[in-house]
Amino acid sequence: MDKVVAAAEQAVADIPDGATLAVGGFGLCGIPSTLIAALTGTNASGLRVVSNNCGVDDWGLGLLLRAGRITRMTSSYVGENKEFARQYLAGELEVELSPQGTLAERLRAGGTGIPAFYTPAGVGTQVEEGGLPWRHTCDGGVAVASPPKETREFGGRRYLLEEAITADFALVRAAVADRHGNCVFHASARNFNPLCAMAGRVTVVEAERIVDAGELPPDAVHLPGVYVDRVVAVDDSLLKRIERRTVRPAHVGAQAAVPRTDSEEK
Repeated sequence: MDKVVAAAEQAVADIPDGATLAVGGFGLCGIPSTLIAALTGTNASGLRVVSNNCGVDDWGLGLLLRAGRITRMTSSYVGENKEFARQYLAGELEVELSPQGTLAERLRAGGTGIPAFYTPAGVGTQVEEGGLPWRHTCDGGVAVASPPKETREFGGRRYLLEEAITADFALVRAAVADRHGNCVFHASARNFNPLCAMAGRVTVVEAERIVDAGELPPDAVHLPGVYVDRVVAVDDSLLKRIERRTVRPAHVGAQAAVPRTDSEEK
């Protein structure tokens, strides 16, 4: 089955108001920026988004957030997004924070049909006890708080029950995809992308390169096409933002970088 669609706008056109989205990426690495931009151009609002973080103020999911289109975020990290913090503290945005490994496993469980699982992460904290503010009131109070989690003991150790996550749609980015939806991710851009793809009932992939079916060696495939519904080609020459650029001054370490001669090495 050929799953390639002509344009990103077509690939996200049926995402309705109130949809739940699982969005791949980590910081700004491996985010489906073209699909996010296309979705920003629609009228879909009241979106409930599951993603490691919410981009930055002017890029990635930050575009949807700034436009007031996201009503709830499930994340592990607030990140570098000041508007995210402002909306949360002002009571405009509901935020469920989840330990990063737990978030990853909740997505994976959702994609494999496992309804819930036990984990030691969060035991003895407010994650277990409940009461974490998910949504504030406009005056700084707590409008919605996290519920307490069920616990159980295994081998003398207490664990929390965490529910799986599934989403109406998943938006992910791949380095290469074939026309059947089999995907390959590049290095750290793999991050949450396969997990989000698995958790989506309808999964849309933006790929920097699309090849014919059969061109990808089976052992190279990171995400089987059975999880993918739509594939759209994107321009891989477009800007890939760096969330926080950290470099050394040019003079630091310059001497160590000068190659030694054979006599010096001896």
